[in-house]
Amino acid sequence: MVDIAADLSTLCFESGLADDEKKLLYLRARSAGLTFCGCAHAAFVCELIDSLRCAIKRRTAKIRKPVAPGEDDDLRVGILGMGHLGKQLCLALLEKTKIKPSNIKISTRRPELAVEFVHTEVECFFDNRRLAAWADVLFLCCLPSQIPKVCVDLCSHLAKHCLVYSFTSAIPVTKLAKLLGHDYILKPKYDVVSCDTVDVWLSCSPVATALSDPLLIEASCPLTMKGLFPGFHLRMPRSGRPRCCAFYQAVNLCNSASLQLINPRWRHQQSNTLISHSIKITNR
Repeated sequence: MVDIAADLSTLCFESGLADDEKKLLYLRARSAGLTFCGCAHAAFVCELIDSLRCAIKRRTAKIRKPVAPGEDDDLRVGILGMGHLGKQLCLALLEKTKIKPSNIKISTRRPELAVEFVHTEVECFFDNRRLAAWADVLFLCCLPSQIPKVCVDLCSHLAKHCLVYSFTSAIPVTKLAKLLGHDYILKPKYDVVSCDTVDVWLSCSPVATALSDPLLIEASCPLTMKGLFPGFHLRMPRSGRPRCCAFYQAVNLCNSASLQLINPRWRHQQSNTLISHSIKITNR
């Protein structure tokens, strides 16, 4: 499909802005960059957790109890909220991870608007409690003003092993944990760094397509030791890099039998203490 308005400057977004409004155009690139990095890192965490679970299942195939007919032992991902971020995240998970569409569910007030997913097995409905009780990983893609009501729905319905991944930057993790009555929460926090190449993020839409761009992948890579270039840095606890936090989040989803298999491989360098229980990392 050809965009016949592509070269018509009078129809572009900037043409309708006043001079004082044009000074804020950099916010478009910042918003696009935050959306891209958020979706990329969320997909990375899901892929890491799913890969670890699959590896453990292969190692424990002979001792694990058989799965009952109709049940699925794969990673289950829930997305709460179907605005721009929720849609981009779902598309990224569908196209860039091995998670089955049937293992992705979305709770939104307007499920009838999820036309992009009609042809997939992604189930859309409006039942936050049902989503909370079902999901292994739950992404909060709602507005800050909606958090109190959402937390009332989720409280006491979240499984203990469920990882709550919050995109709501305006709500501190400590407050979110108190509202949810749940302390297994991951909330990435990005620092915006001023630079001349921030416009590169304007090519990030749609996110699933942009995730095939080597330049953007490198810029958002959660394993980088230099932060997110250009324009963003992922702020993590001083004691660990993103890969460390993501690994421990994955370990926390393992059961005790699975941990016994990986204990010998993961020893503390100083105290030589084995991992013998679930590890909860809260990113503050």
